[in-house]
Amino acid sequence: MTILRHLTLLLLAAFLAGCAGVPPEDYRTEKPVLELDRYFNGTVDAWGIFTDRSGKVVKRFTVVMRCTWNGDTGVLDEDFIYSDGTREKRIWTVRKTGPGRYTGTAGDVVGEAVGVAAGNALNWRYVLDLKVDGKSIHVDFDDWMFQMDDDVMLNRARMSKFGVTLGEVTLSFRKRR
Repeated sequence: MTILRHLTLLLLAAFLAGCAGVPPEDYRTEKPVLELDRYFNGTVDAWGIFTDRSGKVVKRFTVVMRCTWNGDTGVLDEDFIYSDGTREKRIWTVRKTGPGRYTGTAGDVVGEAVGVAAGNALNWRYVLDLKVDGKSIHVDFDDWMFQMDDDVMLNRARMSKFGVTLGEVTLSFRKRR
């Protein structure tokens, strides 16, 4: 009976976590209006941290993004350098599918990322195939970007599995001029 009770509580927690959240439309009047094809065009630098669920910083990194668009399709070519010297590359292909609607794919994204933009905000939701200690783990990302001005964007992403928060990624982007 105890196992059944714990399983029921875990499923209820995961269900409630999935229902929570702020809709992107809450930011529809915020300025400047985020247009991915304008902000992510050219070179963008980023600085970030990954914190575990206790809030401890466990990774620091920098990113150089080379971004190009052709019509409604963009390529965001990201080069990561972590504080321990390791490197990683991710190449996103982003498609604008309608007003404020985007999809995205990358080599380590399972299926498609779905994005909704309103005002200065964009919310991406996707599953990432994360490599940890030689193993592959699929984790859910609830990723928020907020454009602050023409050059600066802030990003906060919550990473979870079965509705349980594993950690957060925080980034600051700066567009090169």
